[in-house]
Amino acid sequence: MTTETHSSGETGRLPLPLREFRMSFTSTPRGARLARRLASHRLDAWGHPYDSDLNTTVTLIVGELTANAVTHGRVPGRDFRLCLSLDVVERLVRVEVTDTRDERMPPGPPSALPEPDAESGRGLCLVAALASRWAVLPRTDGGPGKTVCAEVAV
Repeated sequence: MTTETHSSGETGRLPLPLREFRMSFTSTPRGARLARRLASHRLDAWGHPYDSDLNTTVTLIVGELTANAVTHGRVPGRDFRLCLSLDVVERLVRVEVTDTRDERMPPGPPSALPEPDAESGRGLCLVAALASRWAVLPRTDGGPGKTVCAEVAV
């Protein structure tokens, strides 16, 4: 399911104050990769080119959060969901990744980087460093799982 609100090609009108993209993806590395690519594409369509700092930053955050959803929040047969929103008034991009596993919560804010030879553990450190703020929230739709959200100032 894809839902999006935006002004598509209309000239002479003010941009909508909120643009939003929502889609469910399979809980696989391929699904995480597709979510990252579509997020970058959507930001480009919203006026933030692929090579802009905002697009690069948000795409990295989406990549890390979706990889975590696939790796740590995966329940076989259940998808994860991405919601990407651009609030023109607040000058903020918000990323929300919802998985279906609530017994595996990410730790709080990373206190230190992992060892240099560690094979994992840097994702949330990157999110914490790049986002204005981030949090882990219980799902609001009554389903099992959690939502990890991050905000980036435009």
